[in-house]
Amino acid sequence: MRSQVGIIGAGPAGLLLSRLLQLHGVDTVVLESRSRDYVEARVRAGILEQHTVQTLRDVGVGERLDREGLPHDGIYLQHPGTRHHLNFEELCGRKVWVYGQTEVVKDLITAQLDDGPPLLFGVSHVTPEDVDGGAPRIRFTDADGVAQVLECDVVAGTDGFHGVSRPLVTAGTSGRLWERTYPFAWLGILADVAPSADELVYAWHPEGFALLSMRSPSVSRLYVQVDPAEKIEDWSDDRIWDALSTRLAVDGWSLRTGPVTEKSILPMRSFVSAPMRRGRLFLAGDAAHIVPPTGAKGLNLAVADVTLLAQALVRLLTEKQTDLVDTYSDKALARVWRCTHFSWWMTSMLHRHGDDFDAELQLSQLRRVCSSEAAARELAENYTGLAVDL
Repeated sequence: MRSQVGIIGAGPAGLLLSRLLQLHGVDTVVLESRSRDYVEARVRAGILEQHTVQTLRDVGVGERLDREGLPHDGIYLQHPGTRHHLNFEELCGRKVWVYGQTEVVKDLITAQLDDGPPLLFGVSHVTPEDVDGGAPRIRFTDADGVAQVLECDVVAGTDGFHGVSRPLVTAGTSGRLWERTYPFAWLGILADVAPSADELVYAWHPEGFALLSMRSPSVSRLYVQVDPAEKIEDWSDDRIWDALSTRLAVDGWSLRTGPVTEKSILPMRSFVSAPMRRGRLFLAGDAAHIVPPTGAKGLNLAVADVTLLAQALVRLLTEKQTDLVDTYSDKALARVWRCTHFSWWMTSMLHRHGDDFDAELQLSQLRRVCSSEAAARELAENYTGLAVDL
């Protein structure tokens, strides 16, 4: 097999990269170890920055997003007795959209299979080779058990934290890894019930953080802070709804409850790997960085990565110029660290941890954001998305 770019991983980063390159006349093959059903069923993020939405529109996969996605002008910040609305449109002139990552992936897969380059599911034993030279290759076994070799000019590693790409980059460079594991986790549920508020509600509470979100006008997505050692079997639906009702309580408002269709516990951590390149192997998305979901940055960071990477690869492969690929890692990492800081800041401000001194500091910060236009604007600008190249 032969392609200009071999892409490992069919998450949103790999699929969008393939789409961007296709529109500029660059050939790709996308390799995915899981089945299509598995990839399309993974429950992930659901908040899209304005840049992400416009990018999806620009590549021709925004029709269903525009029809079914929910634009949001802001969020609520809450602590006991107070719920304060931050209007992003007024603060920074931008907004966000609620549209699940699962739906983004479905849209990209449909477009890829309709008129796009090859997308191979169920592959195994994926091994990039000779990435330090000008003619790398990817060895793999296809879904029928046949050994294959994909010859290419560039390899893109969009295969997530547990993929094969990042270890190959760090092994062949003087790379560094940074990691922060948080002392709490999120217990998240999907429920067949209309959202109880018109915007997302981020709530600080003495018993722990809670988040009211949504996936559609009839499906709610909600989270409560728990200890990472908690077992999902110990949390009945009633116990979850009781915790949410307590932590989200505010005078004159009540939480709607309904059938829980999915629940899981999500560990919280930050992770950054640098550089994001080794020779002709480039990393993007979760292969290079992970952020806690509090700041809604994970999927949006992946989109920003591949937007930069697509521009760089088009210039390399069509104009034979290396300037953009040479600066890709540094440019991408500048935004990664800004978003990592914002995610850490939101997480540290909203999750009950430490002693009573820490709690008062958190409440002081929340009050500052809710009372200062400058502080609120800083949150709004980061939440709705900074420029891709900062």
